[in-house]
Amino acid sequence: MELLYEAEAKGVAATDVVAALPVEPLEFASEIVIGVTAHRDEVDGWISRQSRDWALERMPAVDRALLRMAVYELLHRPDVPTAAVIAEAVALAQQYSTDDSSRFVNGMLSAIATEVRGADGS
Repeated sequence: MELLYEAEAKGVAATDVVAALPVEPLEFASEIVIGVTAHRDEVDGWISRQSRDWALERMPAVDRALLRMAVYELLHRPDVPTAAVIAEAVALAQQYSTDDSSRFVNGMLSAIATEVRGADGS
């Protein structure tokens, strides 16, 4: 999440942020950054369609980074359980974003997960 947030704050590609790090991040973090970057239009499309009252650019930057990361995982990482994707994003929203963000992130991801993976999360 931090790498995606930093890239957005600097207005650069997330892969450039990873390349500039003095120490290589964990492999999973790199995979998420590369995946979100490669599938950004698709991921943003899912978020935009689900967020009826909020334009993507009006969401807090932390929420955008969390949603992009989690939606990428829901779409392209079937090895990561649905409940884990949602729980991690909600926990990060509680820790790093606004008071209402965790509910917003949970609702968005639950709806997207149901469409992508079905009601049973598979």
